[in-house]
Amino acid sequence: MTSSKILNAVIPLVADLAQELPERERLRRLLAALRTLLPADAVALLRLNGEWLEPVAIDGLVPDTLGRRFKVAEHPRLAQLLAAGQAMRFAPDSPLPDPYDGLITTPGELHVHDCMGCVLQTGGLAWGLLTLDALEPDRFADGNALELLQAFSNLAAATVATAERVQQLSQAARSASAPAPRNPGADRSRQILGTSPAIRQLQSSIALVAASDLCVLITGETGTGKELVAQAVHAQSPRAAQPLVSINCAALPDNLVESELFGHVRGAFTGALSERRGKFEQAQHGTLFLDEVGELSLSVQAKLLRVLQSGQLQRLGSDREHQVDVRVIAATNRDLAAEVQAGRMRADFYHRLCVYPVVVPPLRARDSDTLVLAGCFLEENRARLQLGGLRLDAAAQAALLRYPWPGNVRELEHCISRAVLKALSRTLGQRKDSSKPRMLSIGEEDLWDGAAAAPLPPGQQATGLIAPLPAAEVAEGLAASAETLGLRAQVERYERQLLSASLARHNGNWAAAARELQLDRANLQRLAKRLGVER
Repeated sequence: MTSSKILNAVIPLVADLAQELPERERLRRLLAALRTLLPADAVALLRLNGEWLEPVAIDGLVPDTLGRRFKVAEHPRLAQLLAAGQAMRFAPDSPLPDPYDGLITTPGELHVHDCMGCVLQTGGLAWGLLTLDALEPDRFADGNALELLQAFSNLAAATVATAERVQQLSQAARSASAPAPRNPGADRSRQILGTSPAIRQLQSSIALVAASDLCVLITGETGTGKELVAQAVHAQSPRAAQPLVSINCAALPDNLVESELFGHVRGAFTGALSERRGKFEQAQHGTLFLDEVGELSLSVQAKLLRVLQSGQLQRLGSDREHQVDVRVIAATNRDLAAEVQAGRMRADFYHRLCVYPVVVPPLRARDSDTLVLAGCFLEENRARLQLGGLRLDAAAQAALLRYPWPGNVRELEHCISRAVLKALSRTLGQRKDSSKPRMLSIGEEDLWDGAAAAPLPPGQQATGLIAPLPAAEVAEGLAASAETLGLRAQVERYERQLLSASLARHNGNWAAAARELQLDRANLQRLAKRLGVER
């Protein structure tokens, strides 16, 4: 019986290994096959990056799980799974905190549930983990469960290795000279998170231009993450091992700009007591990032033309020329073409910067990426405040999706940080044993300071899973739902909204909607039937 179950799950996956499938679809099929073998309520595939485990595929967990990053040292269950090297199951009464407590797609906090997992190895090294969680304590008590999981792990390792190989070949095809990207978990700098079409297009543009030495002009609204894009271009470029030097052009006084950029010699001006290299020379063979480049004065723009064109510069007070080999990336939230028309920017300077333009999409154009990013910020706050766990309730998730985010990702980060502090202050003194990490649930009331969504900037329209509502309507609707609906009913209404919106976006295509919502198609159709959602 065990062998036949494994064969039934494995045969489709073996066929998948020979097909050219997107990584996301390949991994989704992997998790769907695992759930046919073992009766789990939630499964997750996590990639090991240095000392962090990063979810790359989930099933049965809330969407913001994809944005979370689990530090192995802070999660003893994950650490034990990695150390075990083989499939293992935790006792239902294990005192160790579970990283998925509160994240399984069911209402209420999960204090006790069954969990097991195994290490995936590729090339003799640990690639990551497969984890399974169930709501009942004895769901995996069957003596064959560990045997099935261990047998499945070998095929899972082959699947992830194939997915990575396909991705590497695709990148190599775009540019044979592009080096492999640096491990994003090595320095734990912020990453570009999300799976929306807008963000996938951005990542494709980054991969394409990174291999070249072209000047890149990054534009986008404030708070969208333009500096992250600059870091990603540098990290995926042949100059990745060389320095990335950043300078905020808006913070430079006019009388110091030339010295900061080009350097100076001793005695060039009052206070110049020694010779000093400028930012261009500091970035030799690397990348110079000019943030807020639209703030530079016309006179400074004229002085930058020569170094952008030929790489030649003179230190302030010196007649000797220096040759630099620097790639320039610039960023601004201004419309530079309009600035040229208004006479506030030189046309020749603009065209030398804008060799390859990259536009960073606003958060409201990124659909459900909002929840992925929220998960990242929740996990950062959880680690900083040493909490047992943080989760968004259904009303909070709907509110985050509904809000248009005029301040983009930066505003979302600040909103989540405030909400965590509010939820924490609300629970202070409620527990006798405050030394134990606690699980906090973030409600809609924690997100806003007594107000609902702010209006969009003039001339902008919101897009996303749920259209933004007027503030009065949001407040009235939430108050009414709190009075007339229980938690389960509110969760079902939220699921109904997400499912209907996804089907509408994909013109009733169940397969496409299932991929977007990271559900098996059959499970999605059963859910739709239960919720009363039609094509």
